[in-house]
Amino acid sequence: MTLVKYLYKQFFPVLFGAILLSAVVLNLVDVLMNLWRYIQNHVPARDVFYIMALYTPKTIWYAIPLGILFATSYTLSVLYAHNELTAVFASGVSLLRFTVPLLVLAACMSFCLFLLDDKLAVETYAKKQELQNALLNQEQTLDNDSIVILAEGGNIVYKADSYEDAQKRLFNVHLVFRSESKKLQAVIRADMALWDENSSTWKLQNATQYAHQGGKIVTGAVSHDFISRLTEPPETFRNNVVSVEEVTARAAKVYIEHLKRTGLPYNEALSLYYKKFSFPFIVFIVVFLSIGLSGHATKNVMLISLALSIGAAVAFYVTQMVTMLLAKFGYISAFSGAWFPVFLFVVISIVLLRYTRT
Repeated sequence: MTLVKYLYKQFFPVLFGAILLSAVVLNLVDVLMNLWRYIQNHVPARDVFYIMALYTPKTIWYAIPLGILFATSYTLSVLYAHNELTAVFASGVSLLRFTVPLLVLAACMSFCLFLLDDKLAVETYAKKQELQNALLNQEQTLDNDSIVILAEGGNIVYKADSYEDAQKRLFNVHLVFRSESKKLQAVIRADMALWDENSSTWKLQNATQYAHQGGKIVTGAVSHDFISRLTEPPETFRNNVVSVEEVTARAAKVYIEHLKRTGLPYNEALSLYYKKFSFPFIVFIVVFLSIGLSGHATKNVMLISLALSIGAAVAFYVTQMVTMLLAKFGYISAFSGAWFPVFLFVVISIVLLRYTRT
């Protein structure tokens, strides 16, 4: 217990200092990047400080992996440099046993990092982006064009030239109806479709129905049975591409289900959804790597250990970036794209710890 207290006593001040410094730097970088636009749009100082406050949870989320990487490397390097770890090893305590408290702490912080992002940082960051866009006159339109949407599991295909969100209207609409066996039933063409809030259906204007009967194309009035099936909500047609990384896990899951239902590509969104759960393990990874690399230098221990740990962390980020790209284009599964780097670097950390100096 005395060793655990001593380890934590050396570790926590460095950890809190590194997280605070990293968070402040990230916040200041964001302000400086937008400073000229704040001045140009005469944004009051109180609004700038409020934006910084809203951004703070997200900066802390970014800063925790950096802070714990530096704190672990620095603490173990100092203990090596002062020969304190040599005394610990001489007393029969292995490096793994001595650093187990750090690994337990890292595992807990990985879970807390996910909760921080999902329960707080996502919400405050969305508010920050919304306020910042409003103050800088960068509001985005929900109008959309060149729309193709699948509904009812592909039994209905909506095609429209454009969508106007203010009036909830679709222009130059083509509707393809298919049976459960995907056999063509009818094609409807309309100048415009207007959303009716009362019936929760689309009302067609100047619509014509085309059907194949007896080897001929038959035109006529639109069947009420087809009209009653036009219940796809207006939100589906909006220009509202959701960034999975900037919403809660629940909202991301709903969005992915929407992509699947409407026949849109979802591999990238699904891999980012899995990444929301795998990325917090970066905290555990960097601690494990720092422990494994800390004893591989005999001179300039502090500098070399820190450099090796940073290099290993960068290697993790690069590996994850590559696997996420492979998942995006369908070469590997979305789950593998998000979790393979975690499994790989846990194995690498175990191997490094097996051969580290104790």
